[in-house]
Amino acid sequence: MKKILALTLACTMVVGAAAPVAAEGSDKLALNVIISQYGDHTQEWWPTFESKFEEANPDIDLNIEIVSWNDLYTVVNTRISTNQAPDILNIDTFADYVADDLLMPAEDYTSEELKAKILPSFWNANEIDGTVWALPILASARALFYNKDILEAAGAEVPTTWDEVLDACEKIKAYDENIVPWSLDISTDEGQAAFSYYTWNNGGGFTDADGNWALNSAANVEAVNFMKTLIDSGYCTADPYTETRYPQQDAFAAGSLAMMLGPCNLYDIAAGVNFGVAPMPTNGDNESVQMGVCDRLMAFRNDEAPDQEARTAAISKFFDAFYDAETYSEYMVFEGFLPVTTDSGEILAASADKYTKGDGSANGDSEYFATFCDMLASCNFYPASKPEWNDVKQGVINAEQQICQGADAQETLDLLQEDILTLQEENEAAAEEEAAAEE
Repeated sequence: MKKILALTLACTMVVGAAAPVAAEGSDKLALNVIISQYGDHTQEWWPTFESKFEEANPDIDLNIEIVSWNDLYTVVNTRISTNQAPDILNIDTFADYVADDLLMPAEDYTSEELKAKILPSFWNANEIDGTVWALPILASARALFYNKDILEAAGAEVPTTWDEVLDACEKIKAYDENIVPWSLDISTDEGQAAFSYYTWNNGGGFTDADGNWALNSAANVEAVNFMKTLIDSGYCTADPYTETRYPQQDAFAAGSLAMMLGPCNLYDIAAGVNFGVAPMPTNGDNESVQMGVCDRLMAFRNDEAPDQEARTAAISKFFDAFYDAETYSEYMVFEGFLPVTTDSGEILAASADKYTKGDGSANGDSEYFATFCDMLASCNFYPASKPEWNDVKQGVINAEQQICQGADAQETLDLLQEDILTLQEENEAAAEEEAAAEE
């Protein structure tokens, strides 16, 4: 069920005024923006941006509100239900808003210069039915972290293929049986991530090249069976069915886990370890694919605005100002995320140390940005815009767990594929009925 509908949003709702056209008592065009709170210092950065933006655009009254992730959905959905949607919203999801016809297409307000510098994979990650509906505000990526000292002591090389993973794990196990060679999390917390790590790097994945569900592909069967091999060989954590990545991150930081497919913030968590970062290992000659994560910025429709052209122009100016190379680079270091634009990626890879982290504890680390920005172009994403995604997410976790405990991989994934296709047919039929009822 859509988050908006779950909050009993009236089905007769009209896309109403996101903000008054002009700030009260002035001729300025008001632009209301909700930004998600990423850390304790998020609220400190945005007032400066707001002041600089208004100085450069004296005809616009920019109102930025910082909202905690704990309250974000409630705040946003309440505003929408009372015709007080923001002009611009920073949140992680967008499909529900598209389904309710609340958003402007990103092409309407994204300048050609801005679009040209956004990484194509991150731009395309916000597409539904051929239309991009949001911009990526920031990125996170996952890659292979490895303990240099352990691999060197065990005589193991940094693995680039699955065969090399097994070889390295065997050598580490022989070197010190108290060290866990490899991490694996197929718990309900994030088992879908493991499915992506291995299927994508075997030429498979959730969908085929045409975007159709392909959960039971031969590549996926082989990938999940490889995960079972890691478990059966004793190379990974004792209980991958319930142990999440968080204790595994702690183990890597403590030096008791040799290799881990993990998020870029492990770079800071494991600061006391002599580690390296490498692309995801693949099976054979398949290209390495990293898992990308991004939150989004989107603009809401306001059919009641008397001057649509002026409103759209103001929104466009906001995005151009935020993604300005220097401004955006500063914000990425401040919040500790990765940039989704090529120019900021180049700046941070060369001179991140001229920017300060939000807590003021340190400057940016150019090696960190050089390492991960180089991987962003090879990122893939969950097909989260498809209506069946939540069922697929839980389905692949259940399938992984069953297969790794002895169930036949092909039969298990065939059943999952059949269930998801049935659900898809039901969703399509419901959408057709809804469309017919609106005519």
